[in-house]
Amino acid sequence: MAKNRKATPQSTESAATDADPATLGAYLAAIRGVRRLTLRAVEEATNGEVSNAYLSQLENNKITRPSPNVLHALARVLVVPYETLMQKAGYLAPAAIETGALRSASSARKSKQSIFEAETLTPEEEEALLEYLAFLRSRKGGTAKS
Repeated sequence: MAKNRKATPQSTESAATDADPATLGAYLAAIRGVRRLTLRAVEEATNGEVSNAYLSQLENNKITRPSPNVLHALARVLVVPYETLMQKAGYLAPAAIETGALRSASSARKSKQSIFEAETLTPEEEEALLEYLAFLRSRKGGTAKS
């Protein structure tokens, strides 16, 4: 039968601010906002591995446990640790991330590293920094990604 409700572009954006920040969906929406990527841009960057409709459902918490392959593609495009996405999707316990037990080879090879990489940030601190960065960019009109 027909679906009862479809997500609209407005609901996708508002869901990022209304959702629980600890959820995978809210985290993905916040990161995508900070990176200034559209749903379609993410789809293109993943070579269609993650469709814009699927990402919208993830961000709106309609899908809460995507496959590890999808999470890997998103981690690569959004430049976030794969382990963080795996933990937020419920595949890893938080302790596995804190000990760095599953550090991915791709994240170790990245040439442009965050200045906070040497810091031990909790997921909550990382999310707070991303939210603050989004706030600063919205107040200043944003800056182009370097």
